Amino acid sequence: MGQGHQGRLVILTGPSCVGKGPLHKALDRLEPDLHARLRPVVLYNSRQARPGEREGVDYYFRSREEVAALRNRDRYVVMEVRGDLQALDLEELEGHLEEGDAFFEGNPYIAKLLLTHRRLTDVERLSVFLSPLSRVEVEFLSERDRHVQLGELVANVMRRKLLRRTRRYKGELSLPDLEDIERRATTAYTELQEAWRCDLVIPNHDGEDSENWDAFYYPIGDARRAVTAFAALLRGQRPENAEVWPHDLLGPPA
Repeated sequence: MGQGHQGRLVILTGPSCVGKGPLHKALDRLEPDLHARLRPVVLYNSRQARPGEREGVDYYFRSREEVAALRNRDRYVVMEVRGDLQALDLEELEGHLEEGDAFFEGNPYIAKLLLTHRRLTDVERLSVFLSPLSRVEVEFLSERDRHVQLGELVANVMRRKLLRRTRRYKGELSLPDLEDIERRATTAYTELQEAWRCDLVIPNHDGEDSENWDAFYYPIGDARRAVTAFAALLRGQRPENAEVWPHDLLGPPA
């Protein structure tokens, strides 16, 4: 990466169904000027598009074989993510940064890559992790006398959100749907262990399954608190509900 880039890399990450996508869309409704400054980083993905997802906007949807073939080209980084094969185009990202702020909204695996890749060492970053639990909740539930297996609890929290989201899209669920939900739910705790890498963590209990994002046009509840906190961070402010997580909050990172 050269020294002439103008923008920063804004990263919004967290477990599947925690509310990253709805937050980005709600930002457009509440703060269209802030939303317009962010040029989305679009990944290649081997899975099929969900209802409402658009080619070249949400992902570049390709076959698994086509995404795997990108490993042969230096400009791409290819990773296995929750059973999907995804690829990041580094040259496209660098082009975005030369024109202004680039925005990645997605999983913690690609987020970790963006935070650590040698080609991006001189890039200014703002990294935000959206969490289904607050730091206080994690600390409370982790106390020995609570007798809570935090990994199982996180999986169950996210499993419910994922089930509600998928039923909204598809109605009756197939075995592959249920297997995908279970894979995403059971990786959520490991992904939460990566939250400490981000500059700040925003707790949000209104996942992607919640109607609080768009049923009343403007978000309400935790959805509103999360999007207003993110907007404040984009302006360089520090909202009260943005948290710093120590690296050992959830035990040794993966």
